[in-house]
Amino acid sequence: MNKIKIFICLLLMASFWKATAHDFSPKAFPDRVILTWSGNPSTTQTVTWRTDTTIKAAKAQIKAEDSSPELETAVATLDAGTQTLSGGQNYATANYHHVTFKDLKPNTVYAYRVGAGDYWSEWFQFTTASAQPAPFSFIYLGDAQNDIRSKWSRVIRKAFSHQPDARFIIHTGDLINRSNNDKEWGEWHYGGGFINGMIPSIPSPGNHEYIRNEQKQLVLDPHWGVQYTLPDNGPKGLEKSVFYIDYQGLRVISLDSQLITLDETAEKLQYEWLEKVLKENKNLWTVVTFHHPIYSTSKSRDNKEFRERFKPLFDRYHVDLVLQGHDHTYSRGQNLPRGLSGRDVSGPVYLVSVSGPKMYKVDGKKWMNVSLENTQLFQLIHIDGQDLKFEAYKASGELFDAFSLKKINRDQAAAFTDRSL
Repeated sequence: MNKIKIFICLLLMASFWKATAHDFSPKAFPDRVILTWSGNPSTTQTVTWRTDTTIKAAKAQIKAEDSSPELETAVATLDAGTQTLSGGQNYATANYHHVTFKDLKPNTVYAYRVGAGDYWSEWFQFTTASAQPAPFSFIYLGDAQNDIRSKWSRVIRKAFSHQPDARFIIHTGDLINRSNNDKEWGEWHYGGGFINGMIPSIPSPGNHEYIRNEQKQLVLDPHWGVQYTLPDNGPKGLEKSVFYIDYQGLRVISLDSQLITLDETAEKLQYEWLEKVLKENKNLWTVVTFHHPIYSTSKSRDNKEFRERFKPLFDRYHVDLVLQGHDHTYSRGQNLPRGLSGRDVSGPVYLVSVSGPKMYKVDGKKWMNVSLENTQLFQLIHIDGQDLKFEAYKASGELFDAFSLKKINRDQAAAFTDRSL
């Protein structure tokens, strides 16, 4: 009798866990709706979403927002491209669909939805970029990585509440902890929620988006290429993680630092590509984003070869900001050798930040003007003509660090003003 009671209790516990555990399995209704760019942000917008495999021919609908509830009238309908992601025994097979809306009007609000048959998402909105330089703001988030749904979600949502008209969000790698873990990707999309469907993402991969296959080769998480539809302007073979986007007088360049630090061939390809992209850049402002810091906050995590190879390019072509993650602390410093004062700008301002709950210690302070441990943060960057303002906020919404840059032309370094508290 006791064994029967124990068996029944175990069944009840299993049923309870199944009922209360969050279900990230794909359905016929669209989920993981996310905006990225694969073309010009002033005239195009790309959207990607997921369904189960019963949805084989998905669509997207769009119209210029006119504030009328008659959203289904005078709407353009586009067929989606579809890729299947099979998880084998690890997770359910799903279809990922994508559409790029083209021939859009600059600086215009659009409404769109995605779906098929009886299964449609809600209507989302996005705003196209201006065709000319104009004031705007964007969000920068360091590693999410752990306890994403539980503890990271509030950070991206607080960032959105501070800057709801942000034009994009930069993620500097380690968005999840275990490569090819669909549950963790489910938590990441859950945390962003409708924000991802309204504000485009610019993601760079970290070391946790990679794994070595049976041939000991570095392989990017297969979720990456199907859920992020990105510009096809990177070096051949690295287009999924190396690219650039021009936005209203700013060039954002994403590098794949995991491959730079571990793959000599990929490092050479990225270096040569980056020099060309920087040399041909006509924008006033330049931001480079990647995962592993050029200057680390920890002596044991120094990326000397990476720094010695790429730092001269950042200096030569007057990169303004270098946005990084990986070290799970906050730090901000100038582009000068370790041991020297960081008050005179000779190149980029280097930032390291963390938005998730995994924390490290700071033990390499020589290059830093500002540092912080054990704190989840988000950053807002505002650009208005020749002026750039940077603000780092704690998850509480308290302003922690701030500085300004003023730039006369793209061939000169920006003048720096420390506004730290």
